[in-house]
Amino acid sequence: MRMKLLSCVTSVSAGCPGEGSPSRAESGACWPLCSASPGAQTRTQMEVVSLGTGTKCIGKAAMSPAGDVLNDSHAEVIARRGCIRYLIQELHTAVSGRRGSLFHPADQRGKWRLQPGVSFLLFTSHTPCGDASIIPMTDSQAQPCPPVASVSSGGETDGGGNLKRKAEEPAEGGAFKAPRLEEKETKEGETDRFESRTRPGAAPDGGASVPAAATELKPGGPEDPRQAERGHPRVADVHRTGAKCVPGGPADPLHPGAGYHSTGVLRVKPGRGEPTLSLSCSDKLARWGVLGFQGALLSHYLEGALYFSTVVVGKCPYSTEAMHRALVTRCSHVSDLPDGFSVCPPTLLQSSLEFPFSQTQTELQHRGAQGRISPCGAAVSWCNVAGQPLDVTANGYKHGVTKKVLGTPKARSLLCKLELFHSFLSLVAATDPSALPDSLRSGELLTYWDYKQASRPYQQAWQQLRQQAFPLWPRSDRNLLLFH
Repeated sequence: MRMKLLSCVTSVSAGCPGEGSPSRAESGACWPLCSASPGAQTRTQMEVVSLGTGTKCIGKAAMSPAGDVLNDSHAEVIARRGCIRYLIQELHTAVSGRRGSLFHPADQRGKWRLQPGVSFLLFTSHTPCGDASIIPMTDSQAQPCPPVASVSSGGETDGGGNLKRKAEEPAEGGAFKAPRLEEKETKEGETDRFESRTRPGAAPDGGASVPAAATELKPGGPEDPRQAERGHPRVADVHRTGAKCVPGGPADPLHPGAGYHSTGVLRVKPGRGEPTLSLSCSDKLARWGVLGFQGALLSHYLEGALYFSTVVVGKCPYSTEAMHRALVTRCSHVSDLPDGFSVCPPTLLQSSLEFPFSQTQTELQHRGAQGRISPCGAAVSWCNVAGQPLDVTANGYKHGVTKKVLGTPKARSLLCKLELFHSFLSLVAATDPSALPDSLRSGELLTYWDYKQASRPYQQAWQQLRQQAFPLWPRSDRNLLLFH
């Protein structure tokens, strides 16, 4: 199944045009992170319904009260928003009475449910940013890069007590000179999922195995001989995430080695200069495991939330324990959810195959003379819809637009809040008034905020999730949601 899934995703990726796809230019090579939402109608039939690439998000100051800017362009988010476009199209087919829709009528008036046997899977070429990317490195594991020097062998600090980790460098004329890695903000709002691709020196005192519910991975203390006898390797360090802890909660200890991060906490994606308000992909996936990925608007039409039955990660640094902690454990205790919602954790899998356009594969094909290598600056969305399936964006706007058209429909991504809202309103307009869901029969619904709040069961489920699992999740600014 995993091989077939990757084959589907790769074939669709290869068919997308050049903007935002892996390419070579004068500045060097670039690569995308890829996520896809394949919907499987039977056990033997698999179809990619949405595909997204991207690594960036915008800062708070760039967010628009008109809803016409795409705030978060990480691959998982792009793929999910493209999937929303696909679901709206399928609901259009259903309410119009045409055959072949993904949905069939539910018992409640105006509500719809998936056809029997249909499920949704999410493939992502790299572990989601945030908590799922805080992965233990053990002495027994093959490390991705040459070792870095420890503090005692030449490490520096940045003046504030934070360690700068410097890779060992051979003498001039050597075959390899590794770059120095410093803790810093990533540029242009990009979440650096690859900053962890260094091999730190082992903790001086050895390391301990990582407990499942740990809030901090601690390297200190002698290794427990009983653990060694049981075959538990010691933790030398962790792969690191660029996502920052949300204000008001536990902070990262920033200790050298495995004690650098706190785990199990909410994180926001970093930006250049002003921070972003976008929660990490790990946090969003955990949220979708309770609220569903359909969102508040489509919940008006659906009898129950839509969940990813499976999440598959491509070949990359990976930990089942970290993925389970980030996507499942944090919400497993949530209760008292309204009808149609439940704690529905996905099956977590990793493919043994690597996405052919990944960073590693791009690096293998790259030559130093071609310039530096960097993530692709654009985000690409493709979804299985009849009209305008492709959408390419940069910095929250449609790729290639000039300043003159900012604020006009020409500049808008098809995935921004305003465009998805308009698509939803077209669905409402296409629905016979007698077949409208009860929640959409009020004449007082006008703004995006109004329609989201009118989805009462969804809002009740979100309230329970926030109270029981994510009390520090930042609340949306209402003034950014009053467009129509």
